[in-house]
Amino acid sequence: MKAILRDYNHRPWPIPTRPWRYYQEWLDLLFLHFQVDYDLLRSLVPADLKIDQHEGSYYVSLVAFKMKNIRPRNLPAFPPLSDFYEINVRTYIDQDGKKGVYFINIEASKYLSALVAKKLSGLPYEKSTILRDAQGYQNLNQGKGFRLKTIFEVTDEIKIKSSLDSWLTERYCLYLDKGDGIYCFDIHHPEWPLFSVQLQECQLGYTIGGIHLHNENIALIHYSPGVQVLAWDAVTIKPQQR
Repeated sequence: MKAILRDYNHRPWPIPTRPWRYYQEWLDLLFLHFQVDYDLLRSLVPADLKIDQHEGSYYVSLVAFKMKNIRPRNLPAFPPLSDFYEINVRTYIDQDGKKGVYFINIEASKYLSALVAKKLSGLPYEKSTILRDAQGYQNLNQGKGFRLKTIFEVTDEIKIKSSLDSWLTERYCLYLDKGDGIYCFDIHHPEWPLFSVQLQECQLGYTIGGIHLHNENIALIHYSPGVQVLAWDAVTIKPQQR
């Protein structure tokens, strides 16, 4: 943990001084990024959060990966619960200069993992059928009509990142609307190692609000082997007005 905490020069603001609460590993990540219409996106994000933009464009990303070894501080991981596949759909927030992400949807491959993660974090986890084989990720969420099937090949490491590469990935907090207010979770991890991806097949259908994510409107793709992550307890940034 000390090595993770010593690696901080890439961060846009200091690491929190209070003790971290959770450890986790995000591994084997496929990022699919989409430009979206602001008005459609605005309807999916709490009004108290300012949606971030890059050179006048707004983005949503679908991220498929393996969550591993998630555990509270000073407790061991329990693989039947702590290891699972996850797919989240997120957008980007700039709240008082603190750039983070906001999850529009989160799916997990294990029912119990989704239940516990939702209970502990308040994030909107739900069970879905997520698989990873040698070729890519697959998902079928029959309740929401979401589907994903990918075949991809990881190619070259991105050694010089564009401003958009960094804007989409280097985010060190997440925002949550729990109904009783807006919360912020600080996180810390090493700078993302990113690779280019050759997408050989993609069958994608996610419709959330009026936003349609499909294979024909993917704007950018990244792959990362992953990072080790520390997370802090949520801090209320805007209580619910009564």
